[in-house]
Amino acid sequence: MPSSLPRPQDPIVAIATAPGRGAVGIVRVSGRDLEGLIAALTGRVLEPRRANYTALRDALGESIDHGLAILFPAPHSYTGEDVLELQAHGGPVVLQLLLARCLEAAAETAPATQCPRLAHLRLAQPGEFTQRAFLNGKLDLAQAEAVADLIDASTEAAARSATRSLGGAFSRQVQALAQRIVELRTLVEATLDFPEEEIDFLERADVHGRLEAIAGEVDVVLDHTRQGALLREGMTVVLAGQPNVGKSSLLNALAGAELAIVTPIAGTTRDRIGQTIQIEGVPVHVIDTAGLRDPNGSADEIERIGIARSWSEIEQADAVIFLHDLTRAGEPDYEAADAAIASRLRLSDAMRVLHVFNKSDAAPAEAAVTRGLCLSARTGDGLHALRRTLLERAGWHANPEGVFIARTRHVQALQRTAAHLQQAQALAARADAALDLLAEELRLSHNALGEITGAFSADDLLGEIFGRFCIGK
Repeated sequence: MPSSLPRPQDPIVAIATAPGRGAVGIVRVSGRDLEGLIAALTGRVLEPRRANYTALRDALGESIDHGLAILFPAPHSYTGEDVLELQAHGGPVVLQLLLARCLEAAAETAPATQCPRLAHLRLAQPGEFTQRAFLNGKLDLAQAEAVADLIDASTEAAARSATRSLGGAFSRQVQALAQRIVELRTLVEATLDFPEEEIDFLERADVHGRLEAIAGEVDVVLDHTRQGALLREGMTVVLAGQPNVGKSSLLNALAGAELAIVTPIAGTTRDRIGQTIQIEGVPVHVIDTAGLRDPNGSADEIERIGIARSWSEIEQADAVIFLHDLTRAGEPDYEAADAAIASRLRLSDAMRVLHVFNKSDAAPAEAAVTRGLCLSARTGDGLHALRRTLLERAGWHANPEGVFIARTRHVQALQRTAAHLQQAQALAARADAALDLLAEELRLSHNALGEITGAFSADDLLGEIFGRFCIGK
């Protein structure tokens, strides 16, 4: 391996607390045989897993700061290696001095302590501490991802769900499914040497029934995983409709703040305005867009660009609220323009479109008859029903207390697992079932499950996952 590339066996060091000033800051070191480094920094032997109050010294033995030094010997540490944490006052200069001193002291003490690895102490890459925890068997991949998800959680429900995943709730379900598939694989592959008994084997072992039971369990876990992915990633909702139907007022009402300018002048909103709100702990990214109308009917170049961007946002949204104005219902020109917008929305994806009728407080009572979801962005009437409908459209139905955090890649892996199990069921149901094909489908389903916990993972996937972590974690 070229010397310019970081080596996984090198000891690493990083500032583990957020940039800026704070009451406490932490510098973290992970590696093997850190005794020489500890002696150079503190001048003493640390009692393991105890907070040792000590001077943290520079190369001349002068104190950089007084703080706590804690040693977590391998394998009982976060990374599975020896881990040293230096807790000092949280000033950026102090932490940078400690970081530089760690690098300097490692180079100085490595020859004297007969520890050549220590000489290679280097700055940690993003997520490298957690990556080592994964590689050393302290966490599986789903748990490691939950570490980042806990840090990034934008709602209380997301944070609690990430904690459940970090504690292994998701992994245990995946591992239980994998074990059942492995047991069936063992039976099938052991029978491949006796082709004359294939059909009898399928009947005696109730392979079809066992496959059906496993597939049912996969569907349950897949449903929970979709809930977890929604809780982590949220849904993007675009407010669309003609000018002056109340899109900006609805954004303000949902956000509970005056985010968008509201005027009777058509084309007031020229560009996207976004705000993330919470509905039952689910992040919902609401985007207000420029009013939709024939761009050739506007002499304003800025508005034409805004309309084009509105359609671009609509194409990328998880759901579209097509807002109608009840006070203008029945007007020929207004209805024709609404019909043109609806026609274009149907071409994109009618399932994503939710028709909402605004200004119920100002419209005649009969205007709402036979309409769909009616509300008043001004008074707030109907907003609760809109929030509930958005969650239903997103597929949210789980109790947040039982949800574990998940990602889109987990959903996709379970979908592939389900697809291979479906193929296996079809093979097992045939009178001339071929056990070699059945064994292959079971192997593929097992591999897909293993991608979730990291049992089967490509290096580029690991690099992508851990590269999104913050430095020091």
